[in-house]
Amino acid sequence: MIGVLVTVLVQSSSTSTTIIVGLVAADVPVKTAIPMIMGANIGTSVTNTIVSFTQMSDREEFRRAFACATVHDMFNWLSVLTLVTLEMCTGYLEKITAAMVGTLGDTKGSSKPPDFLKVLTKPFTKSVIQLDKKVLAGWAGNDPKYENCTTVLKTGCGDDSSVCTFVFANLGPGGANIGDTGSGIVLLIIALIMLCGCLICLVKLLNSILGENVKKIIKNGVNRDIPIKYLGWLTGYLVMLVGAFLTIIVQSSSVFTSTLTPLAGAGLVSLERAYPLTLGSNIGTTTTSLLAALASKGHEKETIQIALVHLFFNISGILLFYPIPCMRWPILLAQRLGDITSQYRWFSIVYLLFMFFIFPAIIFALSLAGPVAMYIILIPIAVLVLVIIFINILQKYKPSILPDILQDWDFLPEPLRSLDPIDRVIMTTFSCFKICRVNNNSNDTDQNENLEEVKKKQQFELNRGFERDVV
Repeated sequence: MIGVLVTVLVQSSSTSTTIIVGLVAADVPVKTAIPMIMGANIGTSVTNTIVSFTQMSDREEFRRAFACATVHDMFNWLSVLTLVTLEMCTGYLEKITAAMVGTLGDTKGSSKPPDFLKVLTKPFTKSVIQLDKKVLAGWAGNDPKYENCTTVLKTGCGDDSSVCTFVFANLGPGGANIGDTGSGIVLLIIALIMLCGCLICLVKLLNSILGENVKKIIKNGVNRDIPIKYLGWLTGYLVMLVGAFLTIIVQSSSVFTSTLTPLAGAGLVSLERAYPLTLGSNIGTTTTSLLAALASKGHEKETIQIALVHLFFNISGILLFYPIPCMRWPILLAQRLGDITSQYRWFSIVYLLFMFFIFPAIIFALSLAGPVAMYIILIPIAVLVLVIIFINILQKYKPSILPDILQDWDFLPEPLRSLDPIDRVIMTTFSCFKICRVNNNSNDTDQNENLEEVKKKQQFELNRGFERDVV
């Protein structure tokens, strides 16, 4: 769950997995890092879930966009829940990757990972914020020289303004001094606003430029299978390669899937086509950790091993939830979530907060209490969820084998089987706020009208007095 929370905060699985590779290079055991790198896969999908909110105004677009965003969530959650259990029982990821790196020679002297987009992004990022890498290196190496450093921002701007010309220079110790945490929060807010703003403009531009006929042509072209007999099943795997290649180019699965979300909302990409693109993106993002591992110093084989764990974890998830059509559960779950959020739009916010913040925080807190406490609480909940899922499947396909009372959920109180009571409470609350706001506006209008009448009356009396004086 640490991997989930860290990735949610930095909004990039590439960054968090690179951090995990660095931790392994600093002597963290591979076995400890494996659950962290699995959690990083979950956290990366928070960005495209947030991006789907930009299409909330249209129910149908929001349904498609949210389903496209959450198909990534569902795949990652299902993969983690399945494979972390399998890893705890067998240790297969650790053993396979250990055997692979065991045959490697000396990996020292590997070049620094290339960054294809740095040529375009570095001038802009340097104009916004600059970090003192010496401080970071000193903290990482426990250098006593940097024990009293309180910030990683470049300092010295007060003495020579030419040294620090970036926008955030005045937020450090030489200026407002809001701290590294404050600067990070401001940067995160600005980045999300820029990302959502660009994607909203992309959706508006697509809707304005593309007519219905053009949309139909693009939709049919993108979502078609290979038109060769017996080879149509290869389409999804070719689409995965496209997703992996594009993610390697932009070096961020968050950017790729966030761009894919509004396209799905506009109806240009179907959920069935977005699913393999997302899986390919999961594969493409592992190249960042592999390159970082090759460039690391210290425990080189272990860092390559944890990077390979990331790769094989995603491959294992794909093998579980893609080749067999009936096992493509993420698509079914995402479709269901899309239907729910199109009907109850407040549910999307509850889903975001629970899946990426509350639930990981609860699991992390339980883990601090010890494995016994965690298992005592989580195992009954997991069993209950599985029983409910099993009964739902039987209700849909074989209701006759169930007792009469279990053939539907009508015997339960309404709040336990429907979101309608919660929806009524929320809608009533917002309606009250709206009525109060209208009443306040009406009162303000009445007060303004009364004030105008008083002014007119005073002016009339003044004019009458003036007329008498003249007469």
